[in-house]
Amino acid sequence: MITMTKKPPLVEDLRNHSPEQIAELRLLLSAGASTRPDPRRPGFFEIEGQSAVFYVFKYPTGAKVLLLGVWDRDPVAEFVACAGSAA
Repeated sequence: MITMTKKPPLVEDLRNHSPEQIAELRLLLSAGASTRPDPRRPGFFEIEGQSAVFYVFKYPTGAKVLLLGVWDRDPVAEFVACAGSAA
């Protein structure tokens, strides 16, 4: 989980994402949104927004976050995952 410091981390975009996506990520970081660590890559996380998932790298100091990728959330896949875990 990404721990928040007193001020939100600086967001650096490495892939020319839209200003709206960067603004949503900043909002999620400042609100302390839930994160999922990437089990294969230390320091990498997925952050779920309202309609998108953000893939980021968080510097160990917590002062900077690199935005690496954004993809739309798939409500059907999320429903299947929830239904499968309940069985």
